Amino acid sequence: MRLVLDTNVVVAGLLWHGEPRRLIELIIDNEAVSLHCSPVLIAELANVLSYAKFAKRIVQFDTSIVALVAQYEALVKHVSPAHTPRVVLNDPDDDHVLACAVAAQAQLIVSGDKHLLTIKSYQDISIVTAAEAVSILVTG
Repeated sequence: MRLVLDTNVVVAGLLWHGEPRRLIELIIDNEAVSLHCSPVLIAELANVLSYAKFAKRIVQFDTSIVALVAQYEALVKHVSPAHTPRVVLNDPDDDHVLACAVAAQAQLIVSGDKHLLTIKSYQDISIVTAAEAVSILVTG
């Protein structure tokens, strides 16, 4: 199964415990699951991790933004979307998630973003929460 994680799920998985962290652990432990990301989403991750609200948490983990991004990059297969559609009018950044998923031929997009979750699917790619993705991976 091919997955694309929205940046909000990645940040939650890297910095907190809970379903996003569990999802990343399941992906690492399951060779039948691959995680895909684009250069735009990697850049967005680095940018989001630099927000002041995450600084204390990064220090608590005794890590750095560079280390967290490198850790995530080591988990993903890189794809370069040829086209970024205009789908999410209220949040154009979400279009990059959709473009990445199409380029990766993903089965799931995992997000906590209401704009994406409201769509429910895009080009036969289901858009689910981290908890839903965990359930899918656990139950097969």
